[in-house]
Amino acid sequence: MIRFEHVAKRYPDGTVAVDDLSFEVAEGELVTLVGPSGCGKTTTMKMVNRLIEPSAGRILLDGEDIASIDPVRLRRRIGYVIQQVGLFPHKTVLDNTATVPLLLGRSRADARRRAAELLDLVGLDPATFGGRYPDQLSGGQRQRVGVARALAADPPVLLMDEPFGAVDPVVREHLQNEFLKLQSEVRKTVLFVTHDIEEAVRLGDRIAVYGAGRIEQLDSPARILGAPATPYVAQFVGADRGLKRLSVTPIERADLAEPPVVSLDDPLVAASARLRAADAAWAVVLDDADALHGWVGADTLEQAQNGALRKGHQGTVRDHARRMDAWLPLGDSLKQAFATMLQYDAGWIAVLDGDRFAGVLTPTALHEALRRSIATDSRPQSDVTLETVPGT
Repeated sequence: MIRFEHVAKRYPDGTVAVDDLSFEVAEGELVTLVGPSGCGKTTTMKMVNRLIEPSAGRILLDGEDIASIDPVRLRRRIGYVIQQVGLFPHKTVLDNTATVPLLLGRSRADARRRAAELLDLVGLDPATFGGRYPDQLSGGQRQRVGVARALAADPPVLLMDEPFGAVDPVVREHLQNEFLKLQSEVRKTVLFVTHDIEEAVRLGDRIAVYGAGRIEQLDSPARILGAPATPYVAQFVGADRGLKRLSVTPIERADLAEPPVVSLDDPLVAASARLRAADAAWAVVLDDADALHGWVGADTLEQAQNGALRKGHQGTVRDHARRMDAWLPLGDSLKQAFATMLQYDAGWIAVLDGDRFAGVLTPTALHEALRRSIATDSRPQSDVTLETVPGT
């Protein structure tokens, strides 16, 4: 979709902002451009919509050289979101969002209808927010309007220049989550500029790590963190890149242990015998559809069994199972698994595949999953810092 061919930007004073840049962004791909201030990442992005003209090379958009496209017409084909949003203060939220469709010749009714759909898509009820003005919104709400406006003409390409950088960390994380959800639905081709490696890792299908005017490494988040191509990249992503990699490593079935499992309606005698045979201190409790109900300890079963026998009946697991709050779906990140263990002070967490119980993840298994992930990269795992991850 976007192709850079030996692109450079040099200024009359001799400053080289971008030097011999060649790379491609596939259709529907989100590539984050990350690096320190002045490294050329914003210049790269602005050359795509011709806010800055390259000094050499060419940029192709869907196979067409953008130098041959009228700049105004080009920009109306490309969504653009910046940190300060740039909403028109005298226009309502609905009219701000409808701006580009109106410029493209759509009727006012059609443009406003499209704007209302997009406001709803970014989590702003058009009935509530459509008639408000930008100064009546929070910073996070203005950013959502900016994203909606950029999508209003249904552009194939979206350029985002540190769009979430001006909001507080809690709102920023929420906006990142919402944008990932939105991108999974609309699948735009996105260039996303950020100075934050955590944000780049969280959002990008691939990451371009910039040095001075050039890309030092363009790769998946996992490989950027697991196999930095140069000492500069290793230093930029940080010594704790092994820990950062938790966020891009999913929980897989191979990572899961299979503890003893009992059912809600199992007799206490049978359930207790199963744990003794497995020499286990606890068991997962499932319902009749193999969905997670909770857990029960071996000591609890023994005591309940003895009490039930004294009363002349067997009893079942149902009355003694405890709620299980520490659980995650299969495919969630190891970072989320680690956070869940800490949140619930849990020695293990349950993992679900849809509604069905799949197994449990322990701290030891989490560590081994990360090491296996790193081992798939070209560099030896000893090159990656793991000391901050729970070990065996």
